[in-house]
Amino acid sequence: MTIQRSSAEENQSGKASKSSKQQISQNSKSGRWLWFWVGMSGIAMVSATAGALLAVSLTSTPLQQAQLSPKDEAAFDGDRISGGVLRFSELTRPVNLLVMGMSVLPPDIQNPPPETKNLRYQPQVNSFEGLSDVMLLLKFDPETKKIIMLSIPRDTRTEIEGYGVKKINAANVDGGPALTARTVSNLLGGAGIDRYIRINVLGVAKLIDALGGVSVYVPKNMKYQDDSQHLYINLKAGKQHLNGDQALQLLRFRHDELGDIGRIQRQQMVIRALMDQTLNPGTVAQLPKVLDVVKDHIDTNLTVEELVALMGFGVRTNRSNMQMLMLPGRFSEKGEFDASYWLPNKNGITKLMAQHFGLDSEQEQLATTTNPRSLRIAIQDSTGGDRSNLQPLIRALEKSGYRNVYIAKAWGEPLDVTHVVAQQGDGDSAESIRNTLGFGEVRVESTGNLGSDISIQVGQDWLQQKSILEKSGTK
Repeated sequence: MTIQRSSAEENQSGKASKSSKQQISQNSKSGRWLWFWVGMSGIAMVSATAGALLAVSLTSTPLQQAQLSPKDEAAFDGDRISGGVLRFSELTRPVNLLVMGMSVLPPDIQNPPPETKNLRYQPQVNSFEGLSDVMLLLKFDPETKKIIMLSIPRDTRTEIEGYGVKKINAANVDGGPALTARTVSNLLGGAGIDRYIRINVLGVAKLIDALGGVSVYVPKNMKYQDDSQHLYINLKAGKQHLNGDQALQLLRFRHDELGDIGRIQRQQMVIRALMDQTLNPGTVAQLPKVLDVVKDHIDTNLTVEELVALMGFGVRTNRSNMQMLMLPGRFSEKGEFDASYWLPNKNGITKLMAQHFGLDSEQEQLATTTNPRSLRIAIQDSTGGDRSNLQPLIRALEKSGYRNVYIAKAWGEPLDVTHVVAQQGDGDSAESIRNTLGFGEVRVESTGNLGSDISIQVGQDWLQQKSILEKSGTK
């Protein structure tokens, strides 16, 4: 059968077709203009940032306050880490950055400021000569597109070249950033250190304020008073937006059963929150303003050009590719030494450095072939229910071959989505467990149960899956 169309319909169709073509043309032009303005905005942002940064030489180190001898400079890899000219904001190779947080009191330095001498308390001093209260090794890797952060407890017992076996935080007192870099490298099986940053505690609050504060969950009520330092900590538990001073209180609190290790876990929480909230193109554009606020409290051998490259890489890095680890080890036992230490686990360090920092090792393959039966899996409830609600979850894990499963202290923060935390950095095993359960998200960080390999921080999504597991015959 032949279908005939009237001339009126044809005219209407022709008009519609013409109108459609006009619309497509307009949309195309509109799209081109949209991308033009997006591009121009990006160029303007980069230009504004570059213009401000060019007020100082991009290849100089205007934020370096330490005077390093040629021998000290040799402790760091001086090779270029960023592109040249128009590619100055592009990271061109993996970079290991040593970060030290300095908390310095007048007795810690040879020549304290005169205004501190007649006070009845010990105020914080803006200096880089004291003990390193915080120590992190950050790896920025453009090849894997990952940022890896390794927290090194300040009480780690290790050899400091020329000074014997001591706590690692003393390396800065004994020989500054260069000796600290050599000590960290030796502890970690020869890992290279490319650059360093030291930031005084007085600059941390200013930095967080300059970034607009941070929203984070305070895991419990924290109250501590030290009149000798005028250190006053008073925080309530719960999700809240903290200003610089409040965030510093959270970062410095260490008066609970886990001491400095608990503080490291809270530091990782704050750092992840800051990355989630502030690593964006707008922050890169504000870098000159931020640096101006904290420049007197920072010492680094990074050039401004290199800082921009590292921040630019951070902006482009997927948050799931930001991994936070802690140096494997254990607390020393009472009476074991004349002081309390974090005792490093050499085998654990070898495995961690092979898996995450690319150091060749015979144990490199072990990192991806962990036997499920040997994994220590801690269940931490955040739903507020009783322990009986967790039994189907435990049975499901045991049915899949995970035999060492136990219930640990509840996770304080209410979670919508379950966190499968690779406490020891074993992201592959955490991913296998997540696939077994069929829900949750993997996090490579050290915020879980200290004695576990994997911690499952159970969220509200478990309550939705519970009935499915029960019906599938796991009860």
